[in-house]
Amino acid sequence: MTDPSFFDVVLQQRACREFDPDPVPDEDIERILDAATHAPSGENTQPWVFVVVRDPEVRAELVALTLRLWAMARADAMARLDPKLGAEVDDGMRQGYSGAPVLVVVGADTATGVHPKATPSSIFPAVQNLLLAANALGYGSALTTLTTAAADELRTIVDLPPEVIPMAVVPLGRPARRLGRPRRRPARETTHRDRFGRPW
Repeated sequence: MTDPSFFDVVLQQRACREFDPDPVPDEDIERILDAATHAPSGENTQPWVFVVVRDPEVRAELVALTLRLWAMARADAMARLDPKLGAEVDDGMRQGYSGAPVLVVVGADTATGVHPKATPSSIFPAVQNLLLAANALGYGSALTTLTTAAADELRTIVDLPPEVIPMAVVPLGRPARRLGRPRRRPARETTHRDRFGRPW
């Protein structure tokens, strides 16, 4: 038996790049992170670590790092992206990101014994659960990995120990405007029957 509300949440999930400044209550953050921790992980190592950043000074440091990295990556990203999406991402990085009342730094604790090759596949399902749970509660969020390019600086800002690898930062808050449905190709366009090249 399926719960149609699950499909509503999944099919409406999209990146939010503009946030209301309203605070996110602890209870909602706990529900979201509880959902995140119910994701699968390699050999059930559960290597995820979450640092929930609401302190204005720490958030400002994370935003400054993100903007500095975006300034270096912007030209390459804008050359690859559709102009409309590029403008949305650029505006979101320059203005919207800094308005998120919560930034969740997601790390992988290597002391859990997670195999290095399994680290991403043991972390990103938890991040996906986090994004979906946020959406289910009416919050906007986005998966960002730009700051992991400066992992040591990111680690220093939130005091991550050496064994914890920064993997993502998720801005979280109420969307400043209603989010439309995400633009996705139909699944049948990327699905093959039995062998690649045989249409579904």
